[in-house]
Amino acid sequence: MMDIKITAQAASHIQNLMKKAPEGSPGLRLTVGATGCSGNSYKMEYVKPGSPETTDDIIESGGVRINIPKMFSWMLIGMTIDYITDALGNSRFEFINPNETGRCGCGESFQVAPAAGNPDTSG
Repeated sequence: MMDIKITAQAASHIQNLMKKAPEGSPGLRLTVGATGCSGNSYKMEYVKPGSPETTDDIIESGGVRINIPKMFSWMLIGMTIDYITDALGNSRFEFINPNETGRCGCGESFQVAPAAGNPDTSG
């Protein structure tokens, strides 16, 4: 099992999202996409019903489940997933990732140093 923490606030929000999930979806999938000025961004989406999960690590915490494709696991180990509301009332998932080596000024994208044997995903 991967060392990823899900805060109570994030678990509560995920539970609410799962009430709106497509029928048969077993959970959410956290992926990393190539985008932005720093190279990568986090993306949460519903797991498609019936999609194979053999390439995913499964994180279960606080009564919720998050799938993470194994190809991204190396850059997410030790991360905390939180759900926050800022001073302007905007709510969002917050990813606190000790593996990040940089973030763009707006905070929308990040970079990590490639781990030994893993591809450079900075774009």
